[in-house]
Amino acid sequence: MTKPIFNRVLLKVSGEALMGDQGFGIDVNVADRIASDIAQVRSMGVEIGIVVGGGNIFRGVAVASKGGERVTGDHMGMLGTVINALALATSLRKMQVDTVVLSAIAMPEICQSFSQRATRSHMEAGRVVIFAGGTGNPFFTTDSAAALRAAEIGAEAIFKGTQVDGIYSADPKKDPDATRFDALTHRQVLERGLQVMDVAAVAVARENSIPIIVFSIHERGGFGQIMAGGGRKTIVTEE
Repeated sequence: MTKPIFNRVLLKVSGEALMGDQGFGIDVNVADRIASDIAQVRSMGVEIGIVVGGGNIFRGVAVASKGGERVTGDHMGMLGTVINALALATSLRKMQVDTVVLSAIAMPEICQSFSQRATRSHMEAGRVVIFAGGTGNPFFTTDSAAALRAAEIGAEAIFKGTQVDGIYSADPKKDPDATRFDALTHRQVLERGLQVMDVAAVAVARENSIPIIVFSIHERGGFGQIMAGGGRKTIVTEE
């Protein structure tokens, strides 16, 4: 078996990825396919933490944009991430992958609460850990949650699964002349305003010397290919 290039990673899965071609909600077939890729990497001996977004269910900024309270909107968005975490956990368990959901917001009837100590214990026991509820605080995105959890668990890299196969100078779906980057530094991402993760998330990754690897979440087996040292991606590292 190919030796993985990292031993412990944090995978960020957007809520939109779970939607598939639907306009809302969760496509179970897509969730199963993403779970299959995660299971493949787990079988390589890699410890995996996952942060899942909630944009396919609800976006907190939508409330604020219509005059509502941002805090309430963000709490609604956090609940959306819990729904997605439970769905992805279900797909992983169908594949006999031992999985636990830890929420930043206490809801003991549904899932366990997050703590760094519990997380490390679960990962050392071989479980995939899915982090729900974002950071547990309003005004922070799930990208920020991904960077924060990566630092807390000592992840060697953040894998950001997106709709495209890396970081581009512009949206390649809108600009046919957009340039794709193979490698960047955290500083370049921040200075150029590249829309890969929000500024706070990139700053946390930079401060903790955690590389960010951006790849297409829709490419079957892509996660495993990169973990084996190949695959198509953009890697963001220190200078």
